[in-house]
Amino acid sequence: MEDIPDDASWKDWFERHGPKLLLCARQWTRSLADAEDVVQEAFVRFWRRQRQLGGAPLALLITSVRRAAVDLARRNARRGAREERAEGGMENTEPIFETPLEGDDRRQAIESALRQLPAEQREVLVLKIWGELTFEQIAAQLDIPPNTAASRYRYALAALREILTAADCHG
Repeated sequence: MEDIPDDASWKDWFERHGPKLLLCARQWTRSLADAEDVVQEAFVRFWRRQRQLGGAPLALLITSVRRAAVDLARRNARRGAREERAEGGMENTEPIFETPLEGDDRRQAIESALRQLPAEQREVLVLKIWGELTFEQIAAQLDIPPNTAASRYRYALAALREILTAADCHG
């Protein structure tokens, strides 16, 4: 994990880590628009008040993103909007990954496979691979033991492999 230099530009840091943060936020929000709002709110909060805290900056940022997502969900629940959107679960029409290769069959297969994973496994997988967190950091994020985080990761990889292999055989 990298430290934030004293002379670092928030724009440079956001440009470098924004896509990872957005992917993480998508695991805790109902839409891409909500994820973008959460990332913006969390990044501003982090940059203004939390970047001087001890610890790995990216892990702190992901914690901030998760808290902002929880706050948003609570606000939505109070307004009743969440129940209206909950009918279909996660929106399958919005891509999880932003990529110029919109027709890429492999990307679509991976997105579909990710959506088929249990939420607990998908969350750990995203935090480990795209968030680049250790199992200890993931455990702290999710309030689970590190061994549970590691086993969810292993189960997620095995399930992805099985889903993608089956898709390759049928496709």
